[in-house]
Amino acid sequence: MRTRGVLHVDSEIVVPFYDVDSMDVVWHGHYVKYLEVARCALLDHIGHNYTQMKAEGYMWPVIDAQLRYVRPARFGQRLRVRAELVEWQNRLKLHYLISDAASGERMTRASTVQVAVRLADGDMQLVSPPGFVEAVERCMAGVISGDHS
Repeated sequence: MRTRGVLHVDSEIVVPFYDVDSMDVVWHGHYVKYLEVARCALLDHIGHNYTQMKAEGYMWPVIDAQLRYVRPARFGQRLRVRAELVEWQNRLKLHYLISDAASGERMTRASTVQVAVRLADGDMQLVSPPGFVEAVERCMAGVISGDHS
C-alpha cells in the first residue's frame, strides 16, 4: 500500500500536440515533465522551491523515478497531476497520481526521490538541510491550524 503524503498539491496540464507520438498518445518520457510541473507547484506551496534551495547552497538531483502507466493520455486531454510529500527529513520523496481531470480516471502513478547535494563541494547530504525541513514544518503547521495563506 502506498504511503499517503502529508501535503499535496494538484496541478492541471492540457496535453500539447508536441507531446504525442505517432500513435497519438503521450510519449512515455513526457510524463516525467508533468511530474516536474507538479513537484514545482508543491515546492512553491511549501515555500522552499528550487530557487531557495540553490540560495541555501544545495541542489536536489532526482536519484530515483518510478512510473506505472495505466492508461495513455492523448492530445488535448486535461490531466490533473497530484504531488504528495511523503518524506522530507532525509530525502525528498514524492508520490504522484496523474488522472483525467474530467472523469478522475487514473492514468499514471509515479514516485520520485531526490537528495540534497551541497553545491560547494558536491557532497550528498544524509539529512535534508535545516531550511527545507523548517519550511515543510511551517507549511504543515499552517495546514493543520487551517492557515492556508
